[in-house]
Amino acid sequence: MKHRTATLLGAFALGAALLLPAAAVAAKSKIYLSMSFIGNDWQAEAANMVKAMAAAPDMKDKVDLEVQVAGPNAQRQIQQINAMVQAGAKAIIVFPISPTALNQVVHHACEAGVLVIAYDGEITEPCAYNVHIDQHEAGRVTAEWLVKKMGGKGNLVVITGVPGTSVDLQRTQSAKEVFSKYPDIHIIAEGVGMWSQAVARTELTKILATHPWSEINGLWMQVGCYTAASMENGAGIPDDKLVPCAGEGSNGHRIQMLPVGDKQVQGARDTYRPMGESSISYASPPYSGALALKLAVEKLAGKSIPKFTKLPLPVVTNETVKLCQQGTWKEMQEGCNVFQPSIISNPGWFASIYSPETPEVGLHAALNGAPEKTAAK
Repeated sequence: MKHRTATLLGAFALGAALLLPAAAVAAKSKIYLSMSFIGNDWQAEAANMVKAMAAAPDMKDKVDLEVQVAGPNAQRQIQQINAMVQAGAKAIIVFPISPTALNQVVHHACEAGVLVIAYDGEITEPCAYNVHIDQHEAGRVTAEWLVKKMGGKGNLVVITGVPGTSVDLQRTQSAKEVFSKYPDIHIIAEGVGMWSQAVARTELTKILATHPWSEINGLWMQVGCYTAASMENGAGIPDDKLVPCAGEGSNGHRIQMLPVGDKQVQGARDTYRPMGESSISYASPPYSGALALKLAVEKLAGKSIPKFTKLPLPVVTNETVKLCQQGTWKEMQEGCNVFQPSIISNPGWFASIYSPETPEVGLHAALNGAPEKTAAK
């Protein structure tokens, strides 16, 4: 009788499981997004794209995402990652405040069976996975362009990023290595810009108090070319005398790079100072975190992923800048790389959101943190 009862109960349980949708039977993977510094447009946009990826139709039944913010404090990020491991994390997607400070806690996480993938910033612990552009290349390419525009001589102002991150360290190191090859180029001032247009404005204002525009022949700015041009406009500097600026991939900056007579830019010339041939734009693409999450899900499903996923460096020049009229996936596939101000009102918003590897997230995802209605094909 007991055997018959057990058999009936087992059959009932099996039948009930078969009636449940597959998503209810298979548990979601607990995945954390660990963010450090968030005080700029790029970080907010990257977080939006991670959230959107987690909510995408093919991902929402696989991922239980939780976001935690440590701020620019390595010890707090270490404490939070420890707590994530103890709470049963299957994977941690992390923007690290330092390439080395998290190594011990990341090693501990790996030993506990937790997958750790860093995006944009690098983690040097061997068990970690990394997704980012070649930051050395970013610093070198933009510095070489600026040297050429300056004719190999003149006074240079440098505005860096968030101190201690691999992104800032590697970009700045490689750029300065280029500048050091030219004895007639002099770095007359530096400021810490924190990858923020507002902070860049503050730093430039301080510098201009002792070094007026007439003394500056070039700007190398991890973020701030849009701001610099608007400040030059306020100082009455004519278009043909703008200081060459090598800088970030903000939408406002790229609008400035469009041809002066481009009438497709609706009302933009009232707000955006045209920069002609005096600027170059590059960016760490904000989709890097979303791609890291996608790779984590693949790895947890038993697939093989590379230890280092190198993303293409999105460099835009006056020859390659191309306006997106609607911001559709098809337009981005065809090479548009800057959006109408009527679509993107924030000039500090980063425009390099397209990747064929992440069709689940696009303009809507970057703006609102919500998935596209249907993934691009």
